[in-house]
Amino acid sequence: MSLRDLQYRLEYAVFCAVAWIAASLPVETASNVSAALWGWIAPLLKRHRRALRHLELAFPEKTESERSAIALAMWRNLGRVFAEAFHLDAILDSGRITFDGVEEMAASGLAEHGIVGCSAHLGNWEIAASLAEKLGIEALGIYQRIKNPHVDARVRAMRARLYPAGLLPKEPATGLKAIRHVRNGGALVMLADLRDRNGLPVPFFGAPAPSTTFPAMVARTQDKPLVAVQVIRHPDVRFTIRVSLVDVPRTGDRDADIRVATANLEKMLEGFIRQQPDQWMWAHRRWG
Repeated sequence: MSLRDLQYRLEYAVFCAVAWIAASLPVETASNVSAALWGWIAPLLKRHRRALRHLELAFPEKTESERSAIALAMWRNLGRVFAEAFHLDAILDSGRITFDGVEEMAASGLAEHGIVGCSAHLGNWEIAASLAEKLGIEALGIYQRIKNPHVDARVRAMRARLYPAGLLPKEPATGLKAIRHVRNGGALVMLADLRDRNGLPVPFFGAPAPSTTFPAMVARTQDKPLVAVQVIRHPDVRFTIRVSLVDVPRTGDRDADIRVATANLEKMLEGFIRQQPDQWMWAHRRWG
């Protein structure tokens, strides 16, 4: 056994112990305890300083104390998301999620032949894919593989119910599978608010941010709706999932249409974050 494999196994053992503790608690208790722990520990780390820098970039009109309060609430929200990941079935089955705009979309028939849904790391983004089940279509997801393969397999299994068509890591073959799934009438559900080194720099809180063009490309080339999915957290582990249609131009210039649609999507995600800044993940390197 290599030292790296030993490290992975030890990390996985710790993960399993935390998972057992979180899963053994009622979902509200697990969420509250994890929020308190993250709110206590995370502000001591360097990522907290990065989050404050990003908040200053995004909200220069706010005071330092206001931005600090947002950052602290953000860490507590992330703690809740972590603990709630071990209670996904309970969240999905216990009426804790309400939908806004989804039934109207289903009644219109807009999504019955395939859809591209994009969310942000907002509220509890793990449940965003339940939109597809509500619409009566199978979701396929794309995710960033976790470095530890044992943890990666466990987390993928925890999310599997939400992605009956598969939860696939980011790699070259995944794109073709996702396009085929949408072409055949399925739902592609993915997060679109992370930095994409090969992406297109579009405005995000007033500064260029490298952004994935893949959702806009799939929607444009397959002639499917592009939908922004907002997950709003409420007290007592309850959520609203709200959907908004993103404008995708369909002119003779495909590349220009994809650029405009990508900018439109990021603008809409920014609007969601402005509504609930304490529920977004400010510590990641969104702008580079």
